[in-house]
Amino acid sequence: MGSLVDGFGRRFHYLRLSVTEVCNFRCTYCLPDGFKKTGPLQFISPLECERAVRAFADLGVSKVRLTGGEPSVRRDLAEIIARTAAVPGVGKVCITTNGWNLDRQIEAWREAGLTNLNVSIDSLDRDTFRKITGHDRLAQVVRGLDRALELGVPQVKVNGVLLRDTVAAGFDAFADFVRERPVAVRFIELMRTGDNADYFAAQHVPGSALTDWLTARGWRPRERAFDDGPAVEYAHPDHAGRIGLIAPYAPGFCDSCNRLRVTARGQLRLCLFGELGVGLKDLLEKDEPEALRARIRKALGEKPAGHRLHQGISGETRQLAQYGG
Repeated sequence: MGSLVDGFGRRFHYLRLSVTEVCNFRCTYCLPDGFKKTGPLQFISPLECERAVRAFADLGVSKVRLTGGEPSVRRDLAEIIARTAAVPGVGKVCITTNGWNLDRQIEAWREAGLTNLNVSIDSLDRDTFRKITGHDRLAQVVRGLDRALELGVPQVKVNGVLLRDTVAAGFDAFADFVRERPVAVRFIELMRTGDNADYFAAQHVPGSALTDWLTARGWRPRERAFDDGPAVEYAHPDHAGRIGLIAPYAPGFCDSCNRLRVTARGQLRLCLFGELGVGLKDLLEKDEPEALRARIRKALGEKPAGHRLHQGISGETRQLAQYGG
């Protein structure tokens, strides 16, 4: 039924759909005091998720990532995966998870239609992992990731935030981690949000710290797929996996934006660090696909050229769990 193109000629093939704001980890860079309930925990239902995905798929979206918070706190997550996978036009069904119960849930997710898995691992050192996340679960998380590989999940990735406390030893450990595993590890440059000004000042490390390290050791950039996120990944002939960087402060970072976000409360977010959003919940409840598609198209005309993080402006984003990162 068409495609999604904004006023800057960018085409959107990728939807990040948050299914909850709840997270059971207390990551220092996101929710250091843990999740705090700010309103009724009334998030979009599996049927409303399906309706949202169907509308975006009708408009050209082929990749859907289910996010949170932590999406696996929902007991109906496998149903949401199955409904998403069954939508015509959706070729990739992805999840981003902290992996807290991955080893026990991955089989059900895979059977439901999961094709892509992203696991958040900020450190491969057990004590450091515990300090960052508030949980001593590194071994279980890695066990779940390895189980996903055994089950043949087509694409498995690791996300880690680039932090001053972990940067020194972290690169070597992750390079060893992907020597035999066909996994892409992507470091995300720490972003300034409404609640982390002091933490950002103490922990922010420029992405060049990683790219300089990779280049010096013979890693080379690889070509990106059309529906890839913003990561630039590097490959090495001696490693089965890859290492990459997501650098939101890099020049031109927003020029190739190809993703849109819908929050767990049914709001379309045109930019992670933008102001306000466009409500879709009323149309998701009533099942009005034509009106839903029209509202999405109209909203896209308001998408900005880029974020304003360089100016210290993070929009309404207080912390990343709020809108699914």
